[in-house]
Order: sequence, then structure tokens, then C-alpha cells
Amino acid sequence: MVGAYARAVENHSLPRTAAFFDLDKTVIAKSSTLTFSKSFYQGGLINRRAVLRTAYAQFLFLAGGADHDQMERMREYLSTLCRGWNVQQVKEIVAETLHDLIDPIIYDEAASLIEEHHTAGRDVVIVSTSGAEVVEPIGEMLGADRVVATRMVVGGDGCFTGEVEYYAYGPTKAEAIKELAGSEGYDLARCYAYSDSATDLPMLESVGHPHAVNPDRALRREAVARGWPVLDFHRPVRLKQRLAAPPRPALVAAAAIGAAAATAGLVWYASRRRTPAV
Repeated sequence: MVGAYARAVENHSLPRTAAFFDLDKTVIAKSSTLTFSKSFYQGGLINRRAVLRTAYAQFLFLAGGADHDQMERMREYLSTLCRGWNVQQVKEIVAETLHDLIDPIIYDEAASLIEEHHTAGRDVVIVSTSGAEVVEPIGEMLGADRVVATRMVVGGDGCFTGEVEYYAYGPTKAEAIKELAGSEGYDLARCYAYSDSATDLPMLESVGHPHAVNPDRALRREAVARGWPVLDFHRPVRLKQRLAAPPRPALVAAAAIGAAAATAGLVWYASRRRTPAV
């Protein structure tokens, strides 16, 4: 069941609408999985040759995206590469390097959109082909309510077997969204979706408000033909740089009341000093 792979990052009372975000090149500027290759090398999980190969794959991904055949080759390569990795070690490496690697490549425009959807009362769901061990911590960092991600089979020794248990890709993403809509009560006609790749057309088609973000050529053609909005995200920014937000309304009100009380006190004190003694 797909629902078993859609884990809540935090428990909230869920509204009836949601915004579904692809991750790579939609919310962050690179491939989330390939970005950790140097960290995996330093942790002894991969060799220098694998680092160079993943760097080349990252270059191709950034240069022109990835079509279906390229995604399949990448899936097979990564599945083979991670065979024998200890899952706990992978989680620890991701946790240790998450902010250094991912924080600087989050699109400011995407972070703003996530905030706007939360303000409007919508859930935010990250739907990514990358592995859950990478996507779930990123989702938590972004404040996402739920995450749908690829899951690898874990053996009794706590290591990846190299087999894929659930592949969040193409039509499977759309199936996950529809299943979430059924279990959480989302009205898909009022929901939003964002992606950069034509491989996510089924996901975009499943909602009433699809958006193409930094689209590859195939998705751009589809978006223009269907009249979908095309968004250009190009400003990566550290989340901590966005935290200098104005004070919350309650704090503003408290400060205003305090200032008013202080002013009133000064006025009273001044009037007392002007009043002649009897």
C-alpha cells in the first residue's frame, strides 16, 4: 500500500487541500541524493570513482534534467551502489551534513511558496524519487507535513539489499497523491502541484492547479499547450537567512500594550509633578 510510504513529518489537523512539491530542481537546486556523494565517500560508503561518477550524473541532471531512460539508469546504478550500506550509518551521515549541503541550495521562491500554502491552511507534501533516508530529513527541515519517497529493501542485518521496495516515480507519484487524497480528505480539484520534469506529468495532471517550475523542454511544451503557469526559481538561499521575519502578531500586540502602558505612566508621573502641593 502506498499509504505506508507517506510518513507524516509532524502531526497536524489536516485541511482538505494540499500542495504537492517535487524536490530536486523544484524546491532545491540540485539532486538531493547525488548531493550527498562526497559525504558518503568520507563516511567510507563509496569510493573515489563513484564520487566522480555521481558528480558527472549531477552535471547531466542540472544541464538538461533526466528523461525516463536516464532516470531508470540512475535508479539501477544507485540501487547497486547502495547495496550493503548500513541504514543507520546513512541516516547519521545525512543528519550530520544536512544543513551544510541542503540549506544553501533551497530556492527562496520555493520556501516562500511553502509558507504561503501553510498560511492558506494547506498541507505541504514533498513527493520525491529520491530515497526516504534523504528526503524525510529535508522535508522536516522545510516544514513539510508529509513525505512520499522511494524506499529500499532493508535486510535483517540493517543494510540495504539493493532491491527497491517502493519507487516514487512517474505514475506512482500520482497514485500516492490520489491515495493520500482518499485517506486525508484532500479535494484534488483545489490542490496544487509543482515539478520541473515531464516525468511528473501524471502528478501534475492529478490536481486542479499544476505548475511547471524550471521545466525541462518537454514539460515546458506541455505547460504552454495546457495553459499551466511556468515559474522560474533561481535564488538559492539559506533558510536561516529567511528567519528574520517580523514578530508574531501576539508579540506585536503585547509590545504595543506595554508601550501604551509605559506612556500612560509617564504622563501620569509628569502631571503629578506639575500639580502644586496642597
